Amino acid sequence: MAGGLVGLLDDVAALAKLAAASVDDVSAAAARASAKAAGVVVDDAAVTPAYVQGLAADRELPIIKKIATGSLRNKLFFITPVALILSAIAPVVVEIILIFGGAFLCYEGAHKIYHKLSHHDDEHEKVTPSAALGPEAEAETIKGAVRTDFILSAEIMVISLKEVIEEPLLQRAVIMVVVAVFITLVVYGVVGLIVKMDDIGLKMIEQDNEASQATGRKLVAGMPILLKWLTVIGTAAMLWVGGHILIVGAHELGWDPPYDALLAAEDSVHGIGGIGGVLGWLINTGLSAVVGLVAGLLIVAVASQLQRDGDH
Repeated sequence: MAGGLVGLLDDVAALAKLAAASVDDVSAAAARASAKAAGVVVDDAAVTPAYVQGLAADRELPIIKKIATGSLRNKLFFITPVALILSAIAPVVVEIILIFGGAFLCYEGAHKIYHKLSHHDDEHEKVTPSAALGPEAEAETIKGAVRTDFILSAEIMVISLKEVIEEPLLQRAVIMVVVAVFITLVVYGVVGLIVKMDDIGLKMIEQDNEASQATGRKLVAGMPILLKWLTVIGTAAMLWVGGHILIVGAHELGWDPPYDALLAAEDSVHGIGGIGGVLGWLINTGLSAVVGLVAGLLIVAVASQLQRDGDH
């Protein structure tokens, strides 16, 4: 009996170790997959605050919560199941979808730059202010935000899936759920902090403490600057991630020259003592961003021409 109990305890301990290892594997894979989607995540965080501009302060967080709930629903109930099914029965389709997603990222990044240089308003800045809106108008604002989020969420989840597509299906599904929850919490947690930053600053300005007042004024003044830099960083990240997706996707589908050239450029600096790895990453990132910008500008030109043709 004692021997059987010891054997059972040994089995339980072995299962516990296996479960712990699986949790570690899932966590590591989820972190790796989330990092690959960084460009879209930053853009998502930069876009969403526009949907609550002009709202009463007490309506901002409830609406962000509803948008976050819609975003998580998009990821868990629509995007992830379809992506997992495709990855199981037709993984090459995932690669093709990813290339289209990369091209869209390049287009978005190049489109922002083009409109900035040509002094047009970016389409993300055309969100209608929601001041004094009633429940029906708020509901429409939330629906619009969730629709926009669907595109960004699809890009995030497919990029993440590609990073872990070699994992077993069940583990892949768990990783995708972890990524969906983690990304949503990060994005909308940051968005919540951003939109309340000026309110926190105003509260601090009202205090008697001079240090608090000075900090409050900096927070209020810093919010527009933060939003501006988020947009800049998001644009750069989209071009980098989108360009890299196109290069790697072309390699996966059998066209190797861009990928080989990128690796050759990266390897050329690896021998430099102490900073070779950093230089290699910078070169890889910079060249990927250049590819993303060129591809994006080409798509912008084609889309503009098609629009002009359609207007005639």
